[in-house]
Amino acid sequence: MRWSKSLIPTTREVPADAEIISHQLLVRAGFIRRVSAGIYDWLPLGWKCLTKANSIIREEMNAIGALEIHLPALLPAEWWRQTGRYADYGPLLFKVKDRRNGEMILGPTHEECVTELVRAYITSHRQLPITLYQIQGKFRDEARPRNGLLRVREFFMKDAYSFHTSLESLSQTYQDMFQAYVKIFRRCGVPAIPVEAESGPIGGDASHEFICPCDAGEDVIVRAEDGHYSANLERAAHGNSNERRFSDAPKMPQVPLTEIQTPDATSIESVCQLLKIVPQKMIKTMVYMRTDGAEKRFVVACVRGDHEVNENKLRRLVGPVELADETLARQHGFAIGYVGPHVANTTPVTLVIDADALMVTDATTGANKAYWHVTNFSFAAHIDVAKAGEPLVGDIRLAAPGDLSPTGSPLTFSKGIELGHVFKLGTKYTDALGAVFADEKQVNHSMIMGCYGIGPGRILVGAIETSHDADGMIWPINIAPYEVVITPVKYEGQAASAADDLYHRLRHAGIDVILDDRDQRPGVKFKDADLIGIPLRIVVGDKGLAAGQVEMKLRTEKSPRLIPLSSAGDAVVEMVQNLRSQTDA
Repeated sequence: MRWSKSLIPTTREVPADAEIISHQLLVRAGFIRRVSAGIYDWLPLGWKCLTKANSIIREEMNAIGALEIHLPALLPAEWWRQTGRYADYGPLLFKVKDRRNGEMILGPTHEECVTELVRAYITSHRQLPITLYQIQGKFRDEARPRNGLLRVREFFMKDAYSFHTSLESLSQTYQDMFQAYVKIFRRCGVPAIPVEAESGPIGGDASHEFICPCDAGEDVIVRAEDGHYSANLERAAHGNSNERRFSDAPKMPQVPLTEIQTPDATSIESVCQLLKIVPQKMIKTMVYMRTDGAEKRFVVACVRGDHEVNENKLRRLVGPVELADETLARQHGFAIGYVGPHVANTTPVTLVIDADALMVTDATTGANKAYWHVTNFSFAAHIDVAKAGEPLVGDIRLAAPGDLSPTGSPLTFSKGIELGHVFKLGTKYTDALGAVFADEKQVNHSMIMGCYGIGPGRILVGAIETSHDADGMIWPINIAPYEVVITPVKYEGQAASAADDLYHRLRHAGIDVILDDRDQRPGVKFKDADLIGIPLRIVVGDKGLAAGQVEMKLRTEKSPRLIPLSSAGDAVVEMVQNLRSQTDA
């Protein structure tokens, strides 16, 4: 490609809405262009990078026997109602109606659609296992699109789905997919740490995320210092608490609770400041509502004042819940902002206590009436099991600094970007949609599913966030828009002829090369090449040609080296092959 024939609208100005470096550089280098909040045009350079990442993904998917398909983006809403995800995704769904008033959605993911496809054609155990995948646009109506390609409303995803007759078969494919992901991220030149993860609205009982560590990330990686444990914050366990029951609560004298008026102090911080106490001596009480079934059953979750409720852990303990609507909760007698655990003595609730909170004595907590708190609280003394029932006790909080891992090593916390996610789904979707297979005795069983996603756009974000400098991007060779840029100091005369000759030789050798044939000052060309982040630059100038030489400079090096013009083609090919091998090994 000749630069003059391409569309590369570089700019020196930083976009006003760009907070993270990848967003800034992708716009400045002319890779993407904002159309609307969370919606972007992909320009030629950006599309080349995305296509290269997708090619690596396809190669590794095909290598483990996955079959590529293409499913529609416009999906019947009824499928999503059948699986329950119409409600689970809620406002994230883009919803439209056709001319017959039939409701459709723009697919944020495709479990329902692919299950319907497999249900139509797979009927026997002899046809399983099978893995299908696609690379396709997805749509999610994010409340706050931000950070360029990191949080968008339209994006690309590689989503794969496997179908099995047994858990053993699913586990084998899960492991194959896990290893394929390791290869994909290594070949793309992007660091990715596999961590235990929650399944979220996808469902399933086992999952891992692949997270690229960087400060721009929205995920938190929790790792043991000894390297033997890693998880995302939503999943992370901690080893501070052993298995505890309510009977393990410290036995305290029956000291009456003391009420203290705390006007407008509805947060842990404000109460601590007012009463001059530390958060570790407070009990934070949150009110949730069960979301399954017609019965309105409240769940009251208690953690120590310096901890936060982990709703995923809470759900694993008591079933599906969501934070209770304040208006509804007040109608049922809850003094929101001033709720204490002993509300269970007078109101029908499921009381759940974090194992660490259980051990706090002489605590301060809500008084169950507006603008008041109580002191001297302890669970053993002030929860009447005869009235409240025996509370559930378990780990229902987020891991925090100072915690130990399940292996006993201190936990560390860092930010990262989720690049991919693998799930063991089980039969959530096949049960709901009737996807069954007949076994050897012609007895029908629901197929067992796995689900595996990668965000190609996030691979690009991870590459930039972890590899850039003050001048611009530094692309890994395998996903760079071009591997080599040839930059004549002036595109005329002998320099133009030498540059053209080298350009054709490199193209013939299979090198992805761009020739900067613009009538621009050398400084402009050099700055653009650095901004775009092309791994290798060859400078052709009259002064060097007079000595039979050209300059070769890696994007990662400060100074160029002189090489003979006569062997420049071979030298560049060797350098590119070496760079490729470093990620493909």
